Amino acid sequence: MFLDARRRRGGASSGPRSLISAVESVTESMSPSATILVVEDEEAISTLICRSLQRLGYRCSAVATAGAADTSIAIEQPDLILLDWMLPGRSGFEFARQLKLSSATRAIPLIMITARADEADKIRGLDAGADDYITKPFSVAELASRVNAVLRRAAQRAPSDLIEIEALHIDAAAHRVEAAGVPLSLSPTEYKLLLYLAAHPERVHSRSTLLDKVWGYDAYVDERTVDVHIRRLRRALTPSGCDRLIQTVRGAGYRLSTRD
Repeated sequence: MFLDARRRRGGASSGPRSLISAVESVTESMSPSATILVVEDEEAISTLICRSLQRLGYRCSAVATAGAADTSIAIEQPDLILLDWMLPGRSGFEFARQLKLSSATRAIPLIMITARADEADKIRGLDAGADDYITKPFSVAELASRVNAVLRRAAQRAPSDLIEIEALHIDAAAHRVEAAGVPLSLSPTEYKLLLYLAAHPERVHSRSTLLDKVWGYDAYVDERTVDVHIRRLRRALTPSGCDRLIQTVRGAGYRLSTRD
């Protein structure tokens, strides 16, 4: 029921069936549909983690290096990153510091996974920005509980009252938006849509997700309504040049991004 801390190509110390059975016992208060990125160069371990979390309803993908993680995050930001310390090339410790120094990624919750069990190493990992720290060997059931706890804490965090992305300034407390210093007059729905996108930058949001988060789960509106409000929002942002921040991701949805 444990993943072995020793870095063996043979993989975990017990079979997938027993590990999956263990993780299935941790089902209360989970956050299904959250996206988790596993950054781990031991394929057997990353595969086992992903399969176990997928059985609980999470979307899970895995990469083996920090560079590959950069590419994955640029395409779609995850809700949580499980990060191995001992990665080839750029270490997990260095990558964690990089994520927390960037305004685009510092809000992503991070759990460090490592065989380093010394207190000094744990302190280094937490100081680098990790939200939690788990040492190998660990049970998948324990990992699932920690994932659930970190995601729950992240969901309880309120977005910052002040959001500044290039020339776009949003004061959520005052319900005001400025673009290049010019106040914008937005409808309540346009404002809520912009605030949600700005509070979750660099992530792709499907139309159905935006309907749920902006219009509400009980709203009976067509997904094309999202497209209409996106067009209106872009029109309001065009004079300042901030309209380029709202990007269409074909076949997936929309994101607010500073990257071209």
